[in-house]
Amino acid sequence: MLISDLLEQYGYDFTGYSRASLKRRISRLYSLDKALSFAEFRYRIYSDQAYFKRFVEQITVNVTEMFRDPVFFKTLRDVVLPKLGTYPFIRIWLAGCSTGEEAYSISIILKELNLLHKSLIYATDLNPAVLEKAAHGMFAMSQMKQYSENYILSGGTQDFSTYYTANYSLAKFDEELKQKIIFSTHNLVSDHSFNEFQLILCRNVLIYFERELQHNVLDLFDESLEDLGYLALGTKETVDFSRIANRYKRLPGHKIWRKVGHENM
Repeated sequence: MLISDLLEQYGYDFTGYSRASLKRRISRLYSLDKALSFAEFRYRIYSDQAYFKRFVEQITVNVTEMFRDPVFFKTLRDVVLPKLGTYPFIRIWLAGCSTGEEAYSISIILKELNLLHKSLIYATDLNPAVLEKAAHGMFAMSQMKQYSENYILSGGTQDFSTYYTANYSLAKFDEELKQKIIFSTHNLVSDHSFNEFQLILCRNVLIYFERELQHNVLDLFDESLEDLGYLALGTKETVDFSRIANRYKRLPGHKIWRKVGHENM
């Protein structure tokens, strides 16, 4: 079976992923690359590392934009980050960072709150190809109008274009924003906690996992989050009904939870 091959050959474990979503993406790539048979397709993934890299790029979901869901970013700006601003140092984990738009968005807000100098954003993803793109900090100029609108709706007050320089069809974001971001591979399925954080963001990743894997990943976040730290999830995701639910209190109206621990409930 293809999923067993991936685990055996590359150590990538897709067994807990939503079957329907995985099947849809594999079928799409299979028809896109016009393999003669599924057996040939499977053999190519197993034996050709470069093609395996393409496979991972195609079946992992990389849909993102800067300041996506501006109301969420406004809550980060107005409520969450000012509270964390009282800490001597702020460690943020952005899990499933894709091509990096969210990481740069957070960096911009931290800069405007005068917190960037004492912050570190760990931006991780399963897919090395998207991390490579993220590390360049270059995005399509055609997206800037939308990103600028999102930025203003999220509470931004500067001229958004001051954060990047136009380079033909690309916008290159300032090095200062990138200096506080560490891009690295991390597999939520198989890798362990690697630090203690005050804020963990993992938005619209858990929806692609089966229930048990969702619970395992939430356990990992719980282990990685300091008491009174914040956990932010996507609009269709929740800590309710998970093993960690009794230690978290939701911010009214948002998919952001604060870790309060048993004694503070």
